[in-house]
Amino acid sequence: MRICWRTINASRNSFAALSAACGLHGIDLTRVDGPADDVTCYSLNSVTARKYEKEIREADCITIAGGPYASACYQELVEYTDFVVVGEGEYTLPRLLKNLLRGDSTPVPGVATADGFIPPDTGVLLDAYPPFGTVRGYIEITRGCPFNCGYCQTPSIFGHRMRHRSIDCIAAYAKRLPDTRFVTPNAFAYGSDGRSMRLDKIEHLLRSITNDIYFGTFPSEVRPEFVTRGSLDLVNRYCRNRKLHFGAQSGSDRVLNLLRRGHRVADITGAVELCHDYGLIPVVDFIVGLPFEEEEDQVLTLELVRWVARFGNVHIHQFLPLPGTPLGGTTPRPLIADIRTALGNLALKGKLTGSWCDHEIRFFRSHSNDIP
Repeated sequence: MRICWRTINASRNSFAALSAACGLHGIDLTRVDGPADDVTCYSLNSVTARKYEKEIREADCITIAGGPYASACYQELVEYTDFVVVGEGEYTLPRLLKNLLRGDSTPVPGVATADGFIPPDTGVLLDAYPPFGTVRGYIEITRGCPFNCGYCQTPSIFGHRMRHRSIDCIAAYAKRLPDTRFVTPNAFAYGSDGRSMRLDKIEHLLRSITNDIYFGTFPSEVRPEFVTRGSLDLVNRYCRNRKLHFGAQSGSDRVLNLLRRGHRVADITGAVELCHDYGLIPVVDFIVGLPFEEEEDQVLTLELVRWVARFGNVHIHQFLPLPGTPLGGTTPRPLIADIRTALGNLALKGKLTGSWCDHEIRFFRSHSNDIP
């Protein structure tokens, strides 16, 4: 029996991690550009799920779906997918595949089918699984987030408690890479409970890696209130990147409060100014079209975007109501026409990237320009 993995640009790092987890059990995942015998696995988010639904429905093979959309909407996917992995896949997917290889189609814990869902019976200890195998990927150093931002799926999938990969494990895999880049919801929270910093743990991590380090750049962004002189000292001392990527999300304190972001506009401006003081270029994320924005909030966000663009780069996302989040099922608010025009002008000047009108750009185009 051949086990295949559907190649989807947005799930490259998932493939690196899950193919390594399957490899521990002697299971090889073959990359394919369409459904293929005997089993084809898909990792789906809210945009790619729509794109590949017809393909999965018509597939002449066993289909398995996972990823953030599958975890939040498994009741929908079981209508046209044979098995849906809900939540973390490193333990569940190999366990399911081993059953199928033995000719046993009985679902395992953590898997949903048309007949029902069996909740997972274990969590994932990061050190128990390699971050990648023969297919290289970024090193995931932390899972989970103690915050509950209205738009974010991370807590609902991975929990509110942060789990960290050990420094010894990270350093060992870093040696296999030409340079080291990380996956984490907040790089400056490494080693901590996620609401505070452990600069000693971060420095120990950075000192343990001998090749070039990119820390606090995509896909290891940071939170603005974690941008301090102490954290920037470590970036300048140990890291290669000259950019720092963090999320602002809005220029309105009212909206930030409704989003449950846990920071204020003053934290954003302070982080930008500190980056400037330390010779780092801030790359700042904003979300536009949030459902509870008023015109005044959109104007405040545009003013902050223009100010940030004087010091660095801005990355814009159109609000996407993700299932399983506090704002799932809400309706985006249209942007004022003058603000759309202003954002377009900033983009033409090279100060702004992203999309405020097309979700597919966010998921199907590379962020590589934001890394260094």
